[in-house]
Amino acid sequence: MKLLLLEDNASLCDVISDVLTQHGYDVRVFNDGERALEEINKGYHCFIIDINVPSLDGISILESIRLFNKEVPVIIISSNHDLEKIQTSYEIGCNDYLKKPFFIYELVHKIKKLCHVESSTIELWQGYIYDFKNQRLFNPQKEEIFLGRKEYLFLDLFIKDTTRTVPFFEIDEYVWQGEETTIFNIRALVKRLRSKLPEGAIKTIKEVGYRLDGLKDS
Repeated sequence: MKLLLLEDNASLCDVISDVLTQHGYDVRVFNDGERALEEINKGYHCFIIDINVPSLDGISILESIRLFNKEVPVIIISSNHDLEKIQTSYEIGCNDYLKKPFFIYELVHKIKKLCHVESSTIELWQGYIYDFKNQRLFNPQKEEIFLGRKEYLFLDLFIKDTTRTVPFFEIDEYVWQGEETTIFNIRALVKRLRSKLPEGAIKTIKEVGYRLDGLKDS
């Protein structure tokens, strides 16, 4: 699960990043608001954002996140106890607010709660298990299905909500991570994955993107 951490206090940033990494999260760290803003549409499953950071404040970044994604969890962390800023953060759409100093386990607990993933594995289809911490997929016979790097990155996009449709631009940003690509490359990737998954596992949503289909609860 990919997290964006925006925190300009280097020591605190290192502590948070180390602990979250130990819990199996893929943490991308930023200490500058403008730089973080450039990254917000690259397939993150959760944002941890400080309000007072250089170049662009966290509330402005929260506003930008909510313009393109209303559902992704956003946790504000700040030493600012200004009631007006706290209220503004919730009105814009933050999911939770942690005042510094806080215990790191509080942050870990909030991430787990908001992302609704308590273990490192999730059952996608009947008997198909995806270990997102180690990025490994197993069939009902417990045999591992080999996934290339772009294939497991594609599946990672669905972990928080396996019923959502992932748009093409998000696949481009997250899976190719800045490499130049085309819709034909995305289709080729999906074709390879379909050959390894149950029939009908990936559904094409015309002119929008893809979603997982035929899941165990559907």
